[in-house]
Amino acid sequence: MARRPLIAGNWKMNGLKADGVALAEAVARKVKAGPAPADVLICPPATLVDRVAQTVAGSGVAVGGQDCHAVQSGAHTGDVAAAMLKDLGASHVILGHSERRTNHGETNATVRAKAEAAHAAGLVVVVCLGETEAERDAGRTISVVESQFKESLPSGTNADNTVIAYEPVWAIGTGRTPTNAEVAEVHAALRASAAKVLGAAVADRLRILYGGSMKPSNARELLAIKDVDGGLIGGASLKVDDFWAIVEASR
Repeated sequence: MARRPLIAGNWKMNGLKADGVALAEAVARKVKAGPAPADVLICPPATLVDRVAQTVAGSGVAVGGQDCHAVQSGAHTGDVAAAMLKDLGASHVILGHSERRTNHGETNATVRAKAEAAHAAGLVVVVCLGETEAERDAGRTISVVESQFKESLPSGTNADNTVIAYEPVWAIGTGRTPTNAEVAEVHAALRASAAKVLGAAVADRLRILYGGSMKPSNARELLAIKDVDGGLIGGASLKVDDFWAIVEASR
C-alpha cells in the first residue's frame, strides 16, 4: 500500500520568537507554492507552538510539540500537558526521543503513558525508537527496537493516531548514518512488529520514519529504502532550504 511520506522537523531547543516565526513563514510559503510531495510537520519548542501554529494556519503545514506530560493537569511544575499543546494549535507531539530517554530517564512505560494522554487529547504521536552504539555493537538492534515498539505503544494505537520514527541513537547529530541495508533491516522488522501487535491492515498504513543525520545529501537515498515513509529531521530542519530539499527528495 502506498503511504504518503511525512517529513517532520524537530527544532529541539532552538529559536526565539522572531527566528521561529520567520522559519515557519518560510516553510509555509514553500508548502503553499506546492503541491508538496509529502506531508510536512514542524515541531518547535513549547514556547513557540502558539505563534508557529498561528503563522502556518491554512498553509497545510502541521505543528507538533516535542514532549508532553502523562497527566492532564496538576502539580507538575515546568511540564506541558497534551491538551495544552492541542489548545495552542498542535496536531502532533514527539514522544520518546532518545534525548528524552537519556537525559530525563524516560522508559518505554513513560512513553506509553504519555502516548495515552496524547491520544486522549486528540494528538498524533510520533514515537521514537532506536538503539545505542553499544547495543548495535552487541548485535541487539532488532531486539531493542522491537521491545521499544511493543512497550511504548498504548492500546488503541493505529495508523491515524501514531507515527513511528526509527532513530539510531549513535547517528543523531553525529553525521553518521547506518548503511542502507541496516536501515532497511530495522524498518522491515518494525513493519513486522506492527503486523504482530497491531494487525496487518494497520501495519500496511503505519508510517515509519527514519531519523538520525538525514540531510539533503543523503535524503533521497534514504527515502528510497523500502518501508521508509519519511524522515524526522533535526539540524537540517532549522534551515528552510535544507529542510525543503529533504521534502523534495521524497518525490
